[in-house]
Amino acid sequence: MNAFSDVLLPGRHEPLGATARDGGVNFAVFSAHATRVELCLYDDAGTTELKRLALQGPVDGLWTGFVPGLRPGQVYGLRAHGPHAPREGHRFNASKLLLDPYAREIVGEFRCLPEDHGYPLGHPDGPLALDERDNGATALKARVAAPLAGVSPRANAPRHAPADVVLYEVHVKGFSMRHPEIPEALRGSYAGLAHPAAIAHFKRLGVTTLSLLPVQHAVDEPHLFGTGLRNYWGYNTLGFFAPDPRLASGAVRHDPAAVAAEFRAMVHALHEAGLEVVLDVVYNHTPEGNEWGPTLSLRGLDQKSYYRLDPEDPSKLQNFTACGNTVNVEHPRVTQLVLDSLRFWVGEMGVDGFRFDLAPVLGRTAQGHDAAAPFYTALRQDPLLAQVHLIAEPWDAAPGGYQLGRFPGRFMEWNDKFRDAARGFWLGHGPEGTTIGRGEFARRFSASSDVFDPATPTNGGGARSPLASINFLAVHDGYTLADLVSYAGKHNEANGEDNRDGRDGELCGNFGVEGPTDDPAIRLARERARRGMLATLLLSQGTPMLYSGDEFGNGQGGNNNAYCQDNEIGWLDWPSADDGLIAFTAELVRLRQAHGLLRHARWFTADDPVSLRWFHPEGHEMRAEDWSDADGHALSALLQDAGEPGAARPAESLLLMANPSEHALRVRLPAPIAGQGAGTARWQLLLDSTGETSPSPLSGDTFLVPARGLVLCRAGG
Repeated sequence: MNAFSDVLLPGRHEPLGATARDGGVNFAVFSAHATRVELCLYDDAGTTELKRLALQGPVDGLWTGFVPGLRPGQVYGLRAHGPHAPREGHRFNASKLLLDPYAREIVGEFRCLPEDHGYPLGHPDGPLALDERDNGATALKARVAAPLAGVSPRANAPRHAPADVVLYEVHVKGFSMRHPEIPEALRGSYAGLAHPAAIAHFKRLGVTTLSLLPVQHAVDEPHLFGTGLRNYWGYNTLGFFAPDPRLASGAVRHDPAAVAAEFRAMVHALHEAGLEVVLDVVYNHTPEGNEWGPTLSLRGLDQKSYYRLDPEDPSKLQNFTACGNTVNVEHPRVTQLVLDSLRFWVGEMGVDGFRFDLAPVLGRTAQGHDAAAPFYTALRQDPLLAQVHLIAEPWDAAPGGYQLGRFPGRFMEWNDKFRDAARGFWLGHGPEGTTIGRGEFARRFSASSDVFDPATPTNGGGARSPLASINFLAVHDGYTLADLVSYAGKHNEANGEDNRDGRDGELCGNFGVEGPTDDPAIRLARERARRGMLATLLLSQGTPMLYSGDEFGNGQGGNNNAYCQDNEIGWLDWPSADDGLIAFTAELVRLRQAHGLLRHARWFTADDPVSLRWFHPEGHEMRAEDWSDADGHALSALLQDAGEPGAARPAESLLLMANPSEHALRVRLPAPIAGQGAGTARWQLLLDSTGETSPSPLSGDTFLVPARGLVLCRAGG
């Protein structure tokens, strides 16, 4: 332990957190309602308190101090004094050691002990009571981080054009735990995700951008303790500036500085391979839960500022997240916390963007979700964050929580309307037994103009591109692609909640048998439906996102909520991977990248040389009665680019024919652009999702589209 001064000197108000500088360490923390904030210095093990110093303040709600002689590696915590008045929204309790919200290194293990709560468990007054037991010896603590060494991995960051982006949602640990080509010591880690074998798979697929499930320091929910389960997905963030050590390799897992270095090395290696890295971030709630939860950080520092309280009973917290509490991002200092965290992950750790979990929470005001909320405004004006992807999960658990299409500016959004339309079209039924008609399929295939087109009143008139629609078939939360064609209902028994958890009624279908089967007809139907969905995803307008493992048939036994399955249920089943399906998926991505018509960055309009027209299988353009025909499902899409004078951009025509029925269907081929496809072979087959027909010139005026098949053709030989 380095010697340090017992004297606390005046500190700087920025940056917040602990910053090594000028031969000591500066501390700055926000609390608008505390009457005293103490800095508690601990030994290296974090079990013995060495010194307690009162920070100076408050000035504009900030408490600061500078300790000469203090060095990186110093373990510390905070104690906040103030009113214990739960009915007024205050839960100050100086007997509880608090984690610095800006901690870049976190030491210790959260065990959710009784003394971690601000009230005595079992007390008749519940969370209105005060527990004065000191938890300093066992509480999580921060450690002063040294300045990060070396060049930031941001220095070699690729920057893919928006129209070229193909997202790949992946869990750091689950991707490599069963990968036979990745060394066992690296499996399940940041280093494993950056291993050459992993990169080779990403490059073979052709994806451009990895969307990582949460990597910020997370802890398990109280109900999981003692069950043998854990929060595998990581949507329970406590440390907004620290990579989760549970995702680091075993050799470095117990050294927070080495964990950060391994994360940065991962980003650097992925960047070298031309791959972007997007983080799934959780700024909508924390592990402190509702008023019955533990006191770990924000609650003890200043609950009334950091969380949204029930206006009718401030002793309770608003629960717009279904996780117990809601972070009050509307508060300027909480906005600053989130923005500082985002800047850290871009500027210091090198990442290329963020997917915001339950994103409407970030734009909530007293009047509900507001696309002009202060956080969105600050985010869009930030010069560093202007360089990266911004992705919204466009719903939360509050009234009016479904905000698809209502995010501002550069935001892209997860489009569940595409998911349901693509699934329902190929499964033969929509949600709750409805039918997915041609019109719904066509709208989603063409990037959901009814949701994202700036001419559509529902989105507030914001200038949005078709690329704002992130199209997906499956994500971490729900069935895998293999499971949604193999099960008619969820099977979450392993989660220990009697199959009550997870989404009920998620769109799926088993084609006659629940789970695995040897029946060749059912297996064929499932395979064709799955391939039809993949082709729909990767050949549609918008921005596609694959869920890792769907490209090779990974399943979870029908579990559609594997958040706590850190085992073979949740890990990718590489030993059973279908290499043929990987090759098929890679070919779809290749076709998408090869043909700009499949990823048009503007809305189709009458005066644009690029057009999209829809045709009936009989050959005529779709009419009103065709769109409303409940018994008709097959249709064709004709994409055409008239080109530019002088052949700066040559003319091109693409034809997609989709037949979701269980019988082959003869489809009349429309004529391509004049001058293309002269002679008998007007169309060249590029892809048949069923594999029945190999790429070849087509002759005649019709083509027999196989059952449950999607066919892509290009004009000319």
